[in-house]
Amino acid sequence: MSTPYLLFIVVSAVAILLFMVLKLKVNAFITLLLTAVYVGIVTRMPLGEISKAIQNGMAGTLGFVATVVGLGAIFGQMLESSGGAESLARYLLKKFGDSKASWAMTITGFLVAIPIFLDVGFIILVPIIYALARDSKKSLLYYAIPLLAGLAVTHAFVPPTPGPVAVADIIKVPLGWVIFLGIIIGFPVAVIAGPIWGKYISKKIFIAPPAEFFQTENGDYDKNNLPPFGTIAFLISVPLFLILLNTVTGIIVQKGIIEKSMLTEMVEFLGHPFSALIIATLLAMFFCLKR
Repeated sequence: MSTPYLLFIVVSAVAILLFMVLKLKVNAFITLLLTAVYVGIVTRMPLGEISKAIQNGMAGTLGFVATVVGLGAIFGQMLESSGGAESLARYLLKKFGDSKASWAMTITGFLVAIPIFLDVGFIILVPIIYALARDSKKSLLYYAIPLLAGLAVTHAFVPPTPGPVAVADIIKVPLGWVIFLGIIIGFPVAVIAGPIWGKYISKKIFIAPPAEFFQTENGDYDKNNLPPFGTIAFLISVPLFLILLNTVTGIIVQKGIIEKSMLTEMVEFLGHPFSALIIATLLAMFFCLKR
């Protein structure tokens, strides 16, 4: 098949997928299956092989993604329940000051969404956004847009979030590369979509925080006894470091710079996403639960 024809298949498949989900409101899972059948037909696969290809693809991807996401969810829940996300936000706000609070919220979102899902991280940090908007008398968008930009970028680009994990597994790219390039590409995007755009749009649209929000208590942890910033930063960095170290070591061994040895095999084992997240989860249990 020619390259233009392959591009046509990709573009048409995405168009069909979006049309069915957004316009026809068809269930996303069913839409994905129908789109997969369409791709199989237009690529001239034997009809009997289409179902087998879908089954094999789903089984392999879901097995890997489910384990990574499951471990990531446990790890993130521990940081959430212990007040780790709020600790990150408070520390960065203190370091950046009120004048650069939007930048602090972008970095907070960027870090928090690595182990914690976007919606959970947003719910955890909403009280800080509301409090900042109330105290500064600025539009809620001035702080909310930067936070959402940081959360969205790492949610979309950096494992162990399901999206990038699934993409990496499908196209057979090491997670270390996904993390490395996701951070390099994602952070400038977060800056443009966050503090820069947030500052502009907040001057055009003023949104005040809801008054009723401050009449209720939020969170099930002691806000006066949050875990130290250093502990939370360490816990988040452990799985990322191990996975990246595994990727770099694999490249060095592949290039013949160093020989494969017991040490490189140990690094490969510890840097596998399963092992890295298990280690991070155990550390989170030790540091968070003992409090």
